[in-house]
Amino acid sequence: MTTKHKPKYKRIAQLKTADDFLAYAASVGADLPFDKSLKSPSPFSNSYRLPSGRTIGNRFCILPMEGWDGTPDGKPSEYTKRRWHNFAISGAKLLWGCEAVAVRHDGRANPNQLVINDKNVDEYKRLFENLIRDHEERFGNSDDLLIGLQLTHSGRFCKPNDKQRLEPRILYAHPVLNRKFGLDEKYPVMTDSDIDYLVEDFVRAARQAADAGFQFVDIKHCHGYLGHEFLSSLRREGRYGGSLENRMRFLTSVVEGIRAEVSRLDIGVRLSVFDWIPFRKGPDDTGIPEPYDEEYPFAFGGPRSEGDYDLTEPFEFLRRLEQLNINLVCITAGSPYYNPHIQRPALFPPSDGYQPPEDPLVGVARQIRATAEVKRAFPGLTIVGSAYSYLQEWLPNVGQHVLDQGMADFVGLGRMVLSYPELPADVLEGKQLRRDRLCRTFSDCTTAPRNGMISGCFPLDPFYKALPEAALLKELKTS
Repeated sequence: MTTKHKPKYKRIAQLKTADDFLAYAASVGADLPFDKSLKSPSPFSNSYRLPSGRTIGNRFCILPMEGWDGTPDGKPSEYTKRRWHNFAISGAKLLWGCEAVAVRHDGRANPNQLVINDKNVDEYKRLFENLIRDHEERFGNSDDLLIGLQLTHSGRFCKPNDKQRLEPRILYAHPVLNRKFGLDEKYPVMTDSDIDYLVEDFVRAARQAADAGFQFVDIKHCHGYLGHEFLSSLRREGRYGGSLENRMRFLTSVVEGIRAEVSRLDIGVRLSVFDWIPFRKGPDDTGIPEPYDEEYPFAFGGPRSEGDYDLTEPFEFLRRLEQLNINLVCITAGSPYYNPHIQRPALFPPSDGYQPPEDPLVGVARQIRATAEVKRAFPGLTIVGSAYSYLQEWLPNVGQHVLDQGMADFVGLGRMVLSYPELPADVLEGKQLRRDRLCRTFSDCTTAPRNGMISGCFPLDPFYKALPEAALLKELKTS
């Protein structure tokens, strides 16, 4: 790996023993739950029963990840099918959406993002059937496998026609993000009527997902995309801004529409449960907050103090989810576009990122702590945690403690399954982890799409390492 900067913090691979890991975590202020010994049978192997009566066979979850590798008309490519095959054989029994799928063309985050519509719904039926087939071939049955589809509109971060050109659809003039991404303060915002039509698109997409076989849909409310931007639309006028009731009107309208059309479909929400002010490169390329002279009001779950969060309003959001009979909730934080170190802790930033201003273990600990607070406050909700990949060889030790202590119901894996898709199966079968397959958070899976290429694990997956894009990526990083 060529990089311009020597990491400020120790690499996880340097921490050879549990005592080394715990001592270093304490030295950087990362208060992480941890078990020195792994149990047999593993808490990861415990099944989970949803209120709907469905059983999920273990406590591993695969989180949704975009591959930037769909066809121009939104269908899955062979790259997509290979990635989903790896999800199927991972051993995880909860597949949370597999991928962010746009409900219409103008909502795509890139021209190769998947789209679900009348013309390609049969492709999603085949994807679902392939997941079931591949899982059954590896594990014998799929009766305890739950598969969802994440439905999204990328809002402020739409690039539907050109990989380098933003075509934002925004809900309000954000004084920091408009400036950061070159939008005039008078850039047009979506009207209430625009949003009404979008609600219909989400309901239609959910019906199509159900027709394809998916057992639940995630109405995405995270990472700065449109669903998430609703939650910070305090200064928007009309029926979709201001009060929390109004800011949730998009979600409640979608849920009501889905329940009216496909009542058998479960509904989940992936939620950025806290957010911070956007960051930018500062001295030595280290991330610092963007300048803003007033108290920053646009962070849903925003900090009470520097480096903190305030879950008062997110808790009210979650109470309203309970009233909507939404049980599946996946917890994440922030946005990869403007504060990635709190959302996706990594030692090496992507090409458009910044050096982490804190040890990534601190970011992991923060998300685990916030997720545990959610679970403690809402014991009846099914809670999936995120941000575990950075733990690398110590992931099972932290995840086991989290599950044993009821700090979350599922341990969610994202980047890790790009390099090491069989990690859940290996943990469940009591095998030694393969250190040569562990994601070391080089961020190539983000740097590549930020520069117009497909996403994948170019350093560790031999399939991607052999592609022409690998040489292009290496040249980009060395330059």
